[in-house]
Amino acid sequence: QVQLVESGGGSVQAGGSLRLSCAASGFTRSPYCMGWFRQAPGEEREGVAYVTSGGTTRYTDYVKGRFTISRDNTKNTLYLQMNSLKPEDTAMYFCAARTSEYCTLWTDDFHFWGQGTQVTVSS
Repeated sequence: QVQLVESGGGSVQAGGSLRLSCAASGFTRSPYCMGWFRQAPGEEREGVAYVTSGGTTRYTDYVKGRFTISRDNTKNTLYLQMNSLKPEDTAMYFCAARTSEYCTLWTDDFHFWGQGTQVTVSS
């Protein structure tokens, strides 16, 4: 059974940092594409960043230069280092995986999801 379990969320002040982790299990092989998404109250879920099994990354414009996505295929773990956090980064953050060899930041393209971890940034 595939599982994605996020951790590392919390409350920080603006300008602070957090590191999210996502432990993946149950996959027969490491997913080609893994990504982070977020959803603020009353808003649609949106893509933040993805990383392929080969290390190619892509970020949405509003996190470029502040967030870094990475993965350790030997540990089946995905990370998101978030620096210079802003109040508008406040959201539930979700880890997602896609086994097909194509990566996007569209939620509909991802097949497996974690339960999410809350990130709250105060001003």
